[in-house]
Amino acid sequence: MAAQAGVRYSLENPRAYVDSNLVGFVNILEGCRRNKVEHLVYASSSSVYGANTCMPFSVNDNVDHPLSLYAASKKANELLAHSYSHLYDLPTTGLRFFTVYGPWGRPDMALFKFTQSILNEKPIKVFNFGKHRRDFTYIEDVVAGVTKVLDKPATKNPEWNGDSPESSTSLAPWRIYNIGNSKPVDLMDYIEALEKALNKKAVKEFLPLQPGDVPETYANVQELAEEFNYKPSTSIEDGIANFVSWYLESCMN
Repeated sequence: MAAQAGVRYSLENPRAYVDSNLVGFVNILEGCRRNKVEHLVYASSSSVYGANTCMPFSVNDNVDHPLSLYAASKKANELLAHSYSHLYDLPTTGLRFFTVYGPWGRPDMALFKFTQSILNEKPIKVFNFGKHRRDFTYIEDVVAGVTKVLDKPATKNPEWNGDSPESSTSLAPWRIYNIGNSKPVDLMDYIEALEKALNKKAVKEFLPLQPGDVPETYANVQELAEEFNYKPSTSIEDGIANFVSWYLESCMN
């Protein structure tokens, strides 16, 4: 959860991702191994799907074509975790989060930047000319998924077959899940919901797709739903309204 996040910053400062997401993650794995931790649950990312265009993204899809160093570092986390699960019988579960938003979120995310700019009557930067679609996932729905997974350590899959390997399980105690709302939203609809919550129109500056970005994300959460009864329930309108209420109370004073 303390990893260096963000696609665009990985273009500016790649070494921060190496130091935190690779060296730091190995330190976490070593700490877990040496202290006999019962279950390591760590944050992966929807960014690992990279050049994949088969929607919705499944945990059994190929993720060998990352489009940013950030995505590559999160894929590396999954591989490093697998090696420790195999070598030391350490249960590990990686969670691929899909565009998490809500109160106490990261200030480099679009919702923070859009809100700040709209309130200050400054243009918002709308990349890919507004043609992005994102599987925005409200923070409470993410937390619900994380807490469900925490209490059930990853187990070995006795049916796993190396001749036709499944990508989300293993003979080692290692699992991968998507955590997403499973309902992609057009970026322009997202902005419209924010304008409604703020009761203020945005001035939009339309820009091309940025390096490392993907046009669309869409989570298949079938495995999480079947094994943990995971059901995200927060609409984009309610989630944004909750964020705006928190922002006006906490960030404007």
